[in-house]
Amino acid sequence: MLSKTATYILVALVLIGTLLGFISPALALAIGMICGIFKVADQDIIQNSKKFQKTLLQLSVVGLGFGIHMKQAIEVGSNSFFITLITIVCTFIIAFALGKILKSERITTILVASGTAICGGSAIAAVSPSLKADSSQTSISLAIVFLLNAIALFIFPYIGHYFELSQVQFGTWSAIAIHDTSSVVGAAQVYGEIALNVATTTKLVRTLWIIPLVLIISFGSNSKEKFAFPWFIFGFIGAMLINSYVPSAELFSEHIVWIARKALIFTLFLIGLQINIAQLKKLGFNILIVGIFTWIVLGVVSLLYVLNYI
Repeated sequence: MLSKTATYILVALVLIGTLLGFISPALALAIGMICGIFKVADQDIIQNSKKFQKTLLQLSVVGLGFGIHMKQAIEVGSNSFFITLITIVCTFIIAFALGKILKSERITTILVASGTAICGGSAIAAVSPSLKADSSQTSISLAIVFLLNAIALFIFPYIGHYFELSQVQFGTWSAIAIHDTSSVVGAAQVYGEIALNVATTTKLVRTLWIIPLVLIISFGSNSKEKFAFPWFIFGFIGAMLINSYVPSAELFSEHIVWIARKALIFTLFLIGLQINIAQLKKLGFNILIVGIFTWIVLGVVSLLYVLNYI
């Protein structure tokens, strides 16, 4: 294991490589995962980076809003409304059915379904209090989501090119089929600028479905626990409004978007650091099958949708 000083040097090198354009989103995540799984980096620094990683991700997403026009956002949101609703409902039906067949633990199944259907870790964090999920159930669900996120970040751009998806098609598909916003944006960023804008907007519109999901679960469980709504979405909308309707916004919008993209790549490195052997060992075979199968079905259905209707 590296010392704290050596770990800080490693982090600095990754940051510099990111700013200079030498490190891609997939490479950043891979470096982080290697350091996390093999405990290369100092564990105290890894633990302390969790809160910073979350804040940096939120700021990065807000910054990307300066590259999107409100008219485009409304168009993307309206076009993806019905496929979003259909895929969310189907994801839960499949997860519950498969969970019952495999006899996977109920609360963990709901958490994995929530993360798969809407927005990964954010949905799991929002739903957990209403379900009164314990730390083990939450961590297992997050581990499954992070593992599948990592796989998606690497393979989705290749699948997109294989099927010759347009920028808009890939942006829509990745926003529907990849769990977390970070990996959605990371994969779309590799594919192209238009894909990035479409993916970011579609994913954040999809994230709003957290509200009805938590209300339904809270009602069903009679829980009065508060849920952690991702308020940074409103920052993203505010950034779009500024970019769309403030005449002088063009003077700084491009620079903010550049910084946001680099910050996002560095965030993927920090996310990779959080994945470790202990998390991977907690993955129960049954719930892992539920997570993988549900994700594959969601990916295939959404891919067929964008190939035929976008």
